[in-house]
This record gives sequence, C-alpha cells and structure tokens, in this order.
Amino acid sequence: MTSPIEIEGAEASSVLDKESAPQGDAKESKKLEGRSPKQLMWARFKRDRTGVVSACVVLFFFLIAALAPLIAKVYGKDPYTLYGQDNPDLLDMFTMPAKPYGGMDGEFWFGIEPVLGRDVFTQLLYGIRTSLATALVATLIMTVVGVLIGLAGGYFGGKVDYWLGRITDFFMALPSQLFFVAAMPVITTVFVAPDKETPTYVRASAIIIVLSFLGWMSMSRIVRGATLSLRDREFIEAARISGASPWRIIRKELLPNIVTPTLVQATLTLPSTILSIAFLSYVGVGYVEPTPDWGRMFAIGAGTIEQDPYYMLFPGVAMVIFVVAFNLLGDSVRDAFDPKTGR
Repeated sequence: MTSPIEIEGAEASSVLDKESAPQGDAKESKKLEGRSPKQLMWARFKRDRTGVVSACVVLFFFLIAALAPLIAKVYGKDPYTLYGQDNPDLLDMFTMPAKPYGGMDGEFWFGIEPVLGRDVFTQLLYGIRTSLATALVATLIMTVVGVLIGLAGGYFGGKVDYWLGRITDFFMALPSQLFFVAAMPVITTVFVAPDKETPTYVRASAIIIVLSFLGWMSMSRIVRGATLSLRDREFIEAARISGASPWRIIRKELLPNIVTPTLVQATLTLPSTILSIAFLSYVGVGYVEPTPDWGRMFAIGAGTIEQDPYYMLFPGVAMVIFVVAFNLLGDSVRDAFDPKTGR
C-alpha cells in the first residue's frame, strides 16, 4: 500500500517535471498530437527548404510543359516555322545567326537555330513537353512492372522468388545504352515499312517500350526487399489466419506499406529517364526532325557549337536545373517519409 508521503512526493515530482519541461517541447508535442502519418510527413517536408524550392522548380517545368501551346501562341512563334529561311537577314552567309548572341533580341528571346533559323524559345518549350510526357509514361510503366514483380517475388518466395530474381539479374546485366541504340531501329521497323517515314507516335511508343523494358529492375529489387521485411509481420500472419487470399493480402496489407520506397524510387527514376530519352535523340535513334526534343537540340548544338555556342545554352541550363531539382526533391521526399535518413 502506497503511503501518503510517497503520493505527495510523486505529485511534487510530477509538478517539477512539468515546470522544468521546455516550453518548446510542450508546444511541439501538442502540435503533433492527433496527426496522421501523412500530416506528419507533410509537416516535415514543409520544414525542408531545399525540398520546397525543388518542388516549386519541378512544378514550374511541368506547368510550362502543359501550357507550351498557349505560351507559344501568346509569344507569336512556333517551333516548326523556318524563320531564317523566310527572312534572309536573320542568317549570315554561313547560315549562322546574323545578330550577336545567337540572334537573341526582342523578337526572338532565346535566339534562332543555326542553318534553319527556327525559334529557340518555342523549341525549348515543346522539347520540355515532349521529354516530360515520354518520361512520365515510361516511369509509370516501370513503376507498375517493378512493383508487381517485387511484390510477387518477396511475398511468395521459394521458386517464384528464385526465377524472378534470375530474370531480374539477366536484365540488369544487359548493357542498357547499347541495347537502346540497337533495339530502337528494330522496333520502329516492326511497325513501319523501311521505305516510309516513321510517325512521331510510333517513335514515342518505341522509346517507351525500350525504356520500360530495361528500367523496372531497380524498383523491383527495392519493393522485394520491403516485402521480405513485411511478410512475416504479425498483421500479415493475422490476415493469413483469417483466411484472406494472397491477392487480398498483397493489395490490402503489403501494397499500402510499400508506398514510401515506391514513391521515392519513382521520383529518382524520372530524371534519369529524361536523360536516357535525350541520349537516344542525341545519337539519332530517338526523336528526329522536326519533333522538338531536348536531345535533338543538343545534337544540333553539338554540331554548331564552335560557330554558335549560344544555341546549347538554354537547353543545357534547363536540363541541369530540372534534373538537379528533381533529384533533390526525391531526397526531400525520402527524408519526409523517414526522418531517420535526414541529411
């Protein structure tokens, strides 16, 4: 039986603890009371200035990509018209921009393209639009395929996991860039006769197929590892005992618990996919004339960089800013979901 003296001592120590507790901690604990995991994640993300700035930059790129036709209409130019051919004063005798700094002035904000004289500003707008749209579709397919294969291998284990693991190892061993270059002409030939011009949508479909075919393995490995750490947990065993089917367990129990690694990996996959698309166009097996694309702009700029170094300036700066911002955003999202990994 507790004595009155002990009770009074306990009450006194409780009062002292409350008085000695920092006011900031008390306020912080009150703020965190009753918050869901999503709210806590959002609160951590908003405190990360790097993540917020990166998110604003990424949203800006997506916004101008979505509004590219409207911006071009207001601007009064398009990426296909050969302004240098229509107005000979824009190009010199060597088909380079006649005005300084690549032809930049009030009429052509980012200058004009060498040889053909197209507007660089609208080319960049539509190039961002093309690259982002293709990369989004390819990343979505890679994510879905990687999640499905990773979940199946991690949950069922045994022979299923063994053979899916060997298939994953095989695809990871393929030289991706060489396979890109070799596979693109073959895929386009399947859909279009060799003597006919390949439509843009066929090239876009071929790029998405090739990238998705060789881009799901990292996602699969990450999801498999997360599934292996979850499949023997108590709530999974309880679902099995209750008679839930494997599909229901995967859909209702496992899938919601791997959202974090899936989302983080997807945010890190998108910029690398954009770089791969630019690489394909740069070497001539991706998008070709007259489709505006980041990689095609780099290919044109590389051929004229000595005579007109300004043509590559804006596409290069835009790609560097976007890739760096998206990578920083992926790190911030990871830190917001798991504060233990904070920088």
